[in-house]
Amino acid sequence: MRSRFSGWSLLLGGLTGQRGWREQWRAATPKKGYDALIVGGGGHGLAAAYYLAKEHGIRNVAVLEKGWIGGGNTGRNTTVIRSNYLFSESSSLYDHAVKLWETLSQELNYNVMYSPRGVLMLAHNVHDCQVSQRHIHANYANGVDNEWLTPAQAKAYCPPLNIGSELRYPVLGGALQRRGGTARHDAVAWGYARAADALGVDIIENCEVTGLKRDANGAVVAVETNRGVIESRRIGVSAAGHSTVVLQMAGVRLPLESFPLQALVSEPVKPIFPCVVMSNTIHAYISQSDKGELVIGASTDAYTSYTQRGALHVSLHTLEAVCELFPAFRRMRMLRNWGGIVDVTPDRSPIVAKTPVPGLYVNCGWGTGGFKATPGAGHLLAWTMAHDAPHPLNAAFTIERFRDGLLIDEAAAAAVSH
Repeated sequence: MRSRFSGWSLLLGGLTGQRGWREQWRAATPKKGYDALIVGGGGHGLAAAYYLAKEHGIRNVAVLEKGWIGGGNTGRNTTVIRSNYLFSESSSLYDHAVKLWETLSQELNYNVMYSPRGVLMLAHNVHDCQVSQRHIHANYANGVDNEWLTPAQAKAYCPPLNIGSELRYPVLGGALQRRGGTARHDAVAWGYARAADALGVDIIENCEVTGLKRDANGAVVAVETNRGVIESRRIGVSAAGHSTVVLQMAGVRLPLESFPLQALVSEPVKPIFPCVVMSNTIHAYISQSDKGELVIGASTDAYTSYTQRGALHVSLHTLEAVCELFPAFRRMRMLRNWGGIVDVTPDRSPIVAKTPVPGLYVNCGWGTGGFKATPGAGHLLAWTMAHDAPHPLNAAFTIERFRDGLLIDEAAAAAVSH
């Protein structure tokens, strides 16, 4: 079925943040029943709906979004893509996503602005160097690219980088994944939305889930929403920051905490920054968007919250580090800062799995790694829902691993799980 999108209405709607083009989505009014429902209209949820329709032939699908498409974490992230994680389960999962990123614009016939400009992770002390080398060897063993750069090589790869000895945290080298990079965050949501819409998926905005209905055997049969009851015996929840709320409606407790994750952008300038640079030790990472803004990521707040606003003191700490590493940026001004909501599991790795409730599936707990995983997370959630069983790549990312002690502890491995 031909999508009822207009290219101009898509662009104008995305820029203005008003409804306009959103009236073009299929099925402004939900049907009574669907073969599958996706709760959450961000990048992960839209990707899952697309892959259900395209790869599994399940086209009677609806995506339920309580706000507007891409208005949550998908529009509040720092666009970094990489797969240089330590553990085999993690690197395989994220590299699956990177491989999908590489051809995603062609797949969706929509420019998601994927740019494999490289991700350079700096080392500032002996421990950093040892950890980086460990990651590099582990990545090679798993068929994932990663390489060590000396300070001079890091400077050559990223000329604005300060490698002087006067730094509080001197640059002793760095691990570079050349296949890593960035993409445009909201374009990914629009691309998946348009492609799913063209395959017959209904995308229903302003549709908040308020309850889950179950039959006598405990299986899900419908969701209650502010727009009425919608029936389905196959429901996937992919609602960053709110998965715990939705799963509690079915009596499922998730081992998650939600934190605001801080980020900011500078005023736009001409192209000056060629790659992505990250520093776990001082907790700052930076790249430059196609609009010219320096995109700077900071840390999570120290307290749990559902707020989507910036904590200025966290951002200021990060800016101090960025200005020391990149002195040329000291006179630039901050344009805006914000906070996204990240779901954090005890081991800082995601859950992509069946739940104990028949017909109910969940994709959550990505922490700071959610954006980079977008196509892979959607692809694996769709597989799990279609087969009622996990794909080999997400088989380890169950809820039960926290009961059984089978943790995938990337935070302990790297001190930060970006």
